[in-house]
Amino acid sequence: MGIKTVQVNEINVLALAYMGDAVIDLHVRRELIQSGMVQPKHLHQQAINYVSAKAQVALLRTLLNDKYLTPEEESVVRRGRNAKSATIPKHTDVITYRYSTAFEALVGYLYFLDRHERIESLIEKMFELKPLKGGKGLER
Repeated sequence: MGIKTVQVNEINVLALAYMGDAVIDLHVRRELIQSGMVQPKHLHQQAINYVSAKAQVALLRTLLNDKYLTPEEESVVRRGRNAKSATIPKHTDVITYRYSTAFEALVGYLYFLDRHERIESLIEKMFELKPLKGGKGLER
């Protein structure tokens, strides 16, 4: 059972991103294992291509450029992008971090609304992109 829309909009956007991060990780792991990959080292190396901040930004930019998101989803993305966090991870710049937080917040938002089919469609879009040579990112 999901949280009502009014309540979801009241959840701190960084909390939505926290949940979204876990949901993305779960979906990526499932997809990789279902593709036939079973060795943990290879699973981890491939997962980084999809769960890194750079990968999430590449996907989000594709979704925005292709007008794939609804106005409601774009609003959540804006909230996530504009969220002020006390810390920034060491391995990424502020802009990349904010956009990846925006994507994670969107997934967390959809999760709390029980919009699992929509999350699946976003994950499918993610896997349509190709991992960059050298890893840690995606491209068309």
